[in-house]
Amino acid sequence: MPELSVVVHGPNTQDHLTGLLDSLADRPLPDTEVVVAAVGDWARRTAERHAPDVQVLSLPEGTSDAAARAAGAARAGGRWLHFVRAKDGLPPGSTRTVAERVAGLTGTADVLLLDHLRSTWRGSGLPSADGPLLARAGRTGLALDDSAYLLRLTPLLGARVLRAGFWRAHEEQLNGDDEAGTALAALLLADRVAALPHIAYEDRRLRPAGLPPKTPEQHYALVDRYERLLDLARERPAVYTVLYEIMVRDCLRAFTRDGMPEDVAREFFHRASVAALRRRPEGHRRPAGLEGIRRSLLEEGAYTKYRAFQAANRTRRAVRSTVRAGRRQLGTRVRDLQYRRALHRPVDPHLAVFAAYWNRGVSCNPAAIAAKLAELAPHIHPVWVVTDRNAALLPPGTDHIVPGTRRYWEVLATAKYLVNNVNFPNAVVKRPGTVHVQTHHGTPLKRMGVDQLPFPAAAQGLDFEALLERVDKWDYSISSNSHTTRMWERAYPSRYVSLDHGYPRNDVYYTAGAAEIRAVRERLGIAPGRRAVLYAPTHRDYEAGWTPRLDLAALSDRLGEDTVLLVRGHYFYDGAASPLTSLRRSGRVVDVSSYDPVEELCLAADVLVTDYSSIMFDYANLDRPIVIHADDWETYRTTRGVYFDLTAEAPGPVARTQEELTGILTTDAWRDENAAKARAVFRRRFCEYDDGRAAERVVRRVFLGQDEASLPPVLPVGERTPAPTPEEAA
Repeated sequence: MPELSVVVHGPNTQDHLTGLLDSLADRPLPDTEVVVAAVGDWARRTAERHAPDVQVLSLPEGTSDAAARAAGAARAGGRWLHFVRAKDGLPPGSTRTVAERVAGLTGTADVLLLDHLRSTWRGSGLPSADGPLLARAGRTGLALDDSAYLLRLTPLLGARVLRAGFWRAHEEQLNGDDEAGTALAALLLADRVAALPHIAYEDRRLRPAGLPPKTPEQHYALVDRYERLLDLARERPAVYTVLYEIMVRDCLRAFTRDGMPEDVAREFFHRASVAALRRRPEGHRRPAGLEGIRRSLLEEGAYTKYRAFQAANRTRRAVRSTVRAGRRQLGTRVRDLQYRRALHRPVDPHLAVFAAYWNRGVSCNPAAIAAKLAELAPHIHPVWVVTDRNAALLPPGTDHIVPGTRRYWEVLATAKYLVNNVNFPNAVVKRPGTVHVQTHHGTPLKRMGVDQLPFPAAAQGLDFEALLERVDKWDYSISSNSHTTRMWERAYPSRYVSLDHGYPRNDVYYTAGAAEIRAVRERLGIAPGRRAVLYAPTHRDYEAGWTPRLDLAALSDRLGEDTVLLVRGHYFYDGAASPLTSLRRSGRVVDVSSYDPVEELCLAADVLVTDYSSIMFDYANLDRPIVIHADDWETYRTTRGVYFDLTAEAPGPVARTQEELTGILTTDAWRDENAAKARAVFRRRFCEYDDGRAAERVVRRVFLGQDEASLPPVLPVGERTPAPTPEEAA
């Protein structure tokens, strides 16, 4: 019996079935079968081209989704069923991840919940909002009565994997043409559910103009859906209340957004009103504010009043928008006037502006340059750009300016040197005689700049014309290796000069001594002799928030008392409910997400575990073990774009699952001879210019005007001595 049956069903809408089956054929998996319930001749012919890797079940044109789903399920032999509509997609590698997860589930779980991507005709790879809810659920089996918030997940059947026995026991209630209702019913009927907080499905939204218009009965079916579901939840107060809230929300949204004809809208409002009033939980209180007014009008059935309320709200929003726009325009005019006046002042050759990470404070390459500047060119005065919120965190005595203030624009207008690891605002003018230095803040594995254009998830919201206008202001671009130099020149095409001097922030990896390493570990609470594993995953453009990709509690247990996990991520689960609370208290898991500078964390760590973060390139300077956890490499590579295959050119062992990662860290594989060889190759390629004197070279070249020939030469990788390891420092 296969572990997992992927049941693809439906017509070959807009030829999406071809790409879906191609993606499955590229990576045939053991213990996984693919059954295609092909509706119509085009779908049948498309599926038959992939036989015998897929089982093809031919169905006549016009077969409903429910009937196709049922036929595919009847043919399937797996313990778990993943229903995939032929119009949708499966991100690369996701089926393997799902199969591995269901293989480890006990018999108590009936439904596995997945995260997903959204795609439209405009672009693909857009994140869902489900990531934080799935992260909160964790990886243990849950009863819905204790986790009713899971009903707020997108009601998408493809983001549910159902135990085959559960499906057959409830097929009549689960298999309707209302897919969203089926997805919710699966949660209500399950004894327990499990979560996989990874991207494992792609929901393709077809262009509405290409679909048949909804009939009145299809609009009214939304109310009927929730009437049926609330019947299932009648004896479960917590579940019933959440489901009621979802019903009211969805009905009001449909009424407002679905563009129903007037007579249909009036009847829909009436039916929704009756349901909202009849189904309201005892003692239920409406929310305050405008939402409370909306719900009150709905329960009253006050259609005319509601329409008047909508019109009044539109007028109010328009007035507010006009007022805000007027204030912005006035503020912009004042700013422009102040800035234009300042631009007529002479450029100050002894003034330098520094900024890092969108004005968060003193850090990264700009901080290392500023520190060396104080040593070699004290006549140049540094001023840091920092947000008002972060100003209190600056080192004592740091001269700073807050964006938008009068002095901010005056300093930007008159400073000779502008140094940033991102970009200054579009409004900043490049004056003759000024020097703009782009330090960057990492080595590019993922696509950057104009190379992001083919990847909608990464390019979402980017104005590439404005980006290139900012790039055209650069005089210098700093690089740590020749790969980076080539990629920056490709991603940011302009006339700047590449400074192949190394990243100044990495100097500390050669200048730090044993006492500094001991001090950092003491600050972090790491006792002498304990192994410190730094886990630093990167951001994913296709996730709405940071989703933990490891069960850190289980990993900590397997690694034992002698290992401390330093975890640098966006957040853990959801506050006090985190299963890591007790582990944090024990000192075995330390949340270092807010700890700065990150270089100190690297100095404190015996080994780095990361996925695709550029921290690996910096950490490699220490010549300490690095382990790659690449569980979603295919999805990341496809949606974000990369410059090289990390899994083939990794700095150490590569794990594709948590079990593999645990095996590496609980044996000598993390630091054996093979790991050392891979790291040596990686260091030669990516630590090419980092030798401990990068900041000095930058200051001498940019601020003191020395020519390249007079700068300290870059020491070959084999002749460098990195900072001592924690073991050596102890």
